[in-house]
Amino acid sequence: MSGFVSLVGAGPGDPELLTVKAARRLAEADLVLYDALTSEEVLDLAPTARCVSVGKRAGRPSIAQETIHGLMIRAARRGQRVVRLKSGDPFVLGRGGEEALALAAAGVAFEVVPGLTTAVSAPGLSGIPVTHRGVASGFAVVSGHADSACRPILDALPPGSATLVILMGIARRKALSDLLITRGWSRATPAAVCRAAGTAHAHTWIGTLDALSAAPGDTDGDDAPGTIVVGDVVSIGASIVAALFPRPAAPAASRVD
Repeated sequence: MSGFVSLVGAGPGDPELLTVKAARRLAEADLVLYDALTSEEVLDLAPTARCVSVGKRAGRPSIAQETIHGLMIRAARRGQRVVRLKSGDPFVLGRGGEEALALAAAGVAFEVVPGLTTAVSAPGLSGIPVTHRGVASGFAVVSGHADSACRPILDALPPGSATLVILMGIARRKALSDLLITRGWSRATPAAVCRAAGTAHAHTWIGTLDALSAAPGDTDGDDAPGTIVVGDVVSIGASIVAALFPRPAAPAASRVD
């Protein structure tokens, strides 16, 4: 029997932000291998599938990437319809390319179903545009989990020349801030940390590059995924945030006669 694997992007977490094709693949699935950040609401769209967590979180025990490859391949060879459900987009810092290559080498039929990348959707849901006319005409996305992953790009990016979006960098936010300042970025450069984007628990910290280390992090009891944004677009976003999330009006003072 010959099954099929769909590498599906789950977007930032809100099931309403899935593509129509992604939702259909989940409804048809026999097996869903999902990332650690996948919401229960998204998994509810696969009512007849066996759902198995294969997610990775920094500093915690996790399943080996080769094991994930083996699970997909074996299930497909048994004739199952497999959804490999990945946060954001499968091909944006998500090892989707590695999984596609493993499936191709094994002769397993597969497809790629793109999703909203967190690099754009998390800032967007927080009211921060990654580009803005007259402010930033481009943006760079890097992984912040280790210097070796981001330093080559940061070394080549002139300070302030583009919006910088850092994924998987919350735990290293001080080291990243120090690295950028050392590279010539102004300490006063606006910065933001967008946490739990696309969920009911979403919240955003806005400050400066120099103060980035003071932004709430995992050690503060906040385990939500976070996206760091550095650049003048954060200041633009502050005005948009006020329109998107207006503060409730203060209650009128009661009159006592």
